[in-house]
Amino acid sequence: MTEKDLKEKVLNVLENSKFGTLATVKNNKPHSRYMTFYNEGLTLYTPTDKDTHKTEEIDDNPNVHILLGYDGDGLGDAYVEIEGTVEIRDESDMKEKLWSDNMERWFDGPNDPDYIVLEIKPTLFRLMNSGSKTPQILEV
Repeated sequence: MTEKDLKEKVLNVLENSKFGTLATVKNNKPHSRYMTFYNEGLTLYTPTDKDTHKTEEIDDNPNVHILLGYDGDGLGDAYVEIEGTVEIRDESDMKEKLWSDNMERWFDGPNDPDYIVLEIKPTLFRLMNSGSKTPQILEV
C-alpha cells in the first residue's frame, strides 16, 4: 500500500469515527476516557472543560494516545491507534467552530470561559485490521 493510500484509509477512519478514547499520563501510568473527536486532515480536536483531570495531566505531560474507529461489528473492524501531543486552545473562533448544541449540558455556550479545545497533533498512526498486513504505520 502506498503512503497516499494509507493516508486516505486513516482519514476515512477519522472522518467516520467521532467517538474514541483519549489516554493521558498520570503518575507515569495511562489514564483513559471516552471523548468526541473532530478532525481537519490528520489533526484532531476534542472539546472539554478547562478544570478537568485531563487538562492537569496534559499540563504535566502533553503526550497522548487515542483509539478511534472500532465500531464493534466484528473482529475485522478497521481502527487507528494515534500517538501525538496536545495543545490546549481557547481561541473564540476555534470554540465557535466546534460548538454543538449537545454541549449545552456542560457549557453556557461557545463563549463559556470553562470551555476549551484540545488540539492533538499526531506523530504516528497505526491502521489496524485493514487489509492483510496489519498494523500499517503512518508517521507524520
